[in-house]
Amino acid sequence: METEWETIILKKKNHFCWIKLNRPEALNALNTQMAKELTSAAQELALNPDIWVVGLSSTTDKAFGVGADLKERRDMSPEQIARQRVLFAKAFAALRDLPQPLVAGVKGFALGGGFELALMADIIIAGENAHFGLPEVRVGLIPGGGGTQNLPRLIGKNRAKEMIFTGKRISAQEACALGIVNKIVPVEQVDEAVWQMAEEILANAPIAVRQAKRAIDLGMDVDLRTGMQIEIEAFNVNLVTEDRQEGIRAFNEKRPPLWQGR
Repeated sequence: METEWETIILKKKNHFCWIKLNRPEALNALNTQMAKELTSAAQELALNPDIWVVGLSSTTDKAFGVGADLKERRDMSPEQIARQRVLFAKAFAALRDLPQPLVAGVKGFALGGGFELALMADIIIAGENAHFGLPEVRVGLIPGGGGTQNLPRLIGKNRAKEMIFTGKRISAQEACALGIVNKIVPVEQVDEAVWQMAEEILANAPIAVRQAKRAIDLGMDVDLRTGMQIEIEAFNVNLVTEDRQEGIRAFNEKRPPLWQGR
């Protein structure tokens, strides 16, 4: 089932749902409307127990996203831009807080806010034509969608500072070497590669996957002792699920499990 909004497309397939950025004429520059729609879509999917994995991609091979729409901002006052930033922050947070695994397929440019959107994903698959960068300092800004926080956690403080202070772009190959990208494929195979990754995840118990994601994400920002406690809590949540019992039955009966998400 496909639903086309003004700036994004939602496409559901079994327990998987695509969010496709759909402003090809603007290379998916993030504007106010897209921020509102991304927030609504992510919040809707987060509450849908029938969606177990979410994919994030674009309808154009030229760009995943090139950051904030500076044409829209051209005549905005600082106060208006600050209010818009609140909307942008909600969009990034809604994607970051998805309980389901989020797999991004990056084709073409992922710059500024576009790169920051990709950094909200749990797994990034890049096309061979992908380029990543946070060039905000080149126009008198700094990253405002989590770039100064997420990138250092992913690649280390000094490498992140180099990218952010210089505003330089890196290739898909460089991003993979740094650990930003999980896999590189030909650009025409990006969406299929995202779907294949989703299928691998969908083969597993959805609540267990959600709790594993929660334990990893919350544990990254605390000390090891607290992180271990978070893991125990996540384990206990999963322990009483019907799927956990089904997994044990299926193992003993030597058959594939039939997950229900309960």
